[in-house]
Amino acid sequence: MNGADALIETLVANEVTACFANPGTSEMQFVSALDRQPAMRPVLCLFEGVATGAADGYGRMAGKPACTLLHLGPGYGNGLANLHNARRGFTPIVNVIGDHATYHRQYDAPLNSDIPTIVGPNSLWVKSADSPETVAAITAEAVAASYGPPGGPVSLILPADSAWLETTTKPAKAQIPVRAAPSADAVDTTAKALKAAAKPVLLLGSQATSAAALTQASRLAAAGYRVLTDTFIARQPRGAGIFQPGRMQYFGEAALADLAGVDLMIYVGTVIPVAFFAYPDRPSVLVPEGCETLTLSTRQEDSVAALTALADALGAPASGPVQPLKVAEASPTGQLTPQSAGASIARHLPEGAVICDDSVTSGGGVAVPCGTAQPHDVLALTGGAIGIGMPLAIGAGVAAPASKIVSLNGDGAGMYTVQSLWTMARENLDVTVVVFANHSYRILNIEMGRTGAGNPGPSASKLLDLGSPKIDWVSLAKGLGLPAMRCTTAEEFDDAFARAMNEPGPKFIEAAI
Repeated sequence: MNGADALIETLVANEVTACFANPGTSEMQFVSALDRQPAMRPVLCLFEGVATGAADGYGRMAGKPACTLLHLGPGYGNGLANLHNARRGFTPIVNVIGDHATYHRQYDAPLNSDIPTIVGPNSLWVKSADSPETVAAITAEAVAASYGPPGGPVSLILPADSAWLETTTKPAKAQIPVRAAPSADAVDTTAKALKAAAKPVLLLGSQATSAAALTQASRLAAAGYRVLTDTFIARQPRGAGIFQPGRMQYFGEAALADLAGVDLMIYVGTVIPVAFFAYPDRPSVLVPEGCETLTLSTRQEDSVAALTALADALGAPASGPVQPLKVAEASPTGQLTPQSAGASIARHLPEGAVICDDSVTSGGGVAVPCGTAQPHDVLALTGGAIGIGMPLAIGAGVAAPASKIVSLNGDGAGMYTVQSLWTMARENLDVTVVVFANHSYRILNIEMGRTGAGNPGPSASKLLDLGSPKIDWVSLAKGLGLPAMRCTTAEEFDDAFARAMNEPGPKFIEAAI
């Protein structure tokens, strides 16, 4: 056994059994070791941003980390944007980053870089296994660190000689951390404050939006308390039979208008809400003036236990409101819009599906009708770095092969990680990709006015328009191995999406809106 074997054996011993990879020369020992451990599933991604986003999707669905295999500092750099999203989503990921042999670093070869510094900002933990004897123990430490709580990406640097040299060490077992229950004082203080407040609201984030947590939050809603979630949630159940809280509005002025008069805000698995961006003459903090704030549970604590204890302390009903099953009976007709596409998605979405949402300005048209569709999970864009919708779907498809995976994307966002389509085809994942093609960075057109930068002129428009030339999505998808079609009417989209939900395997639909 060599160091690469020790690493993979330790990962598998700790239930890390999926590897999303874009390897290079320094990682060849790891690649070779995969043949000796069939429990590890290797998934080739043609761009590191696909690998890291796929690991994010896997972690959100599996509740445990996948690993990535990245080629030195530049390879990690290519995957950084989606690791930023994973950090914001608190997704456990073990990044294995190959490095030059320890004795070769001193010569500053062309690919040499300061890997610890590069990976530090988006890693909860960073270590280099500089000898084969340390690999197993450090790998187990990495797995444990990825769980947090609340969890996130970690970075294990594997020098080439640590991978190829022999070792007699055995796989090490990780000590997985357990979330602490919130204090009795926090529960008691929150209950008293809620009873005394005139217009309170509870704000949920991270673990507080899990299925178990929402069941307890519904009890609080039944007792008369308003419940909201953060704007962007890593994973949240949605649809019939599920409690659906309100959502913190994206635009700051809309959020404050929605919160007008609120005198108490309780944080459950989250922190103070802030505007996504700063704007001239608009506030950054989205808490009404004069509103008191309290924390029931931190992101590190057990929010399910916290909500249960709070509901009990308030004498809340044993159950609360849930969404009905209500979808359009007939196919939408006429012009294809996000709203008509959303109605069709809600009509045909099967129970247990997973929606990976990076649809940007088109997303609202889908979210509303899907609120009463068959129960499903939604994986959202947590860190604002677009280009995650397709990679998330790869990871979700690997983690949940029995579920229909639907990837919703803006056309600008989709081009960031279009290589994902090839991996979906290669792995024969049951993923339906929808790209809403408006041939524009529409969100930037909106934001340009909001920032006070004025209306775009000829030069500015060149940076906001995707229509010259128009991207031929169907040709792109077919070239990367997926059956694909373009829909221009509501009827065409309804038929295409229905067939995609009833046939196995990857599909691509361009929604020309």
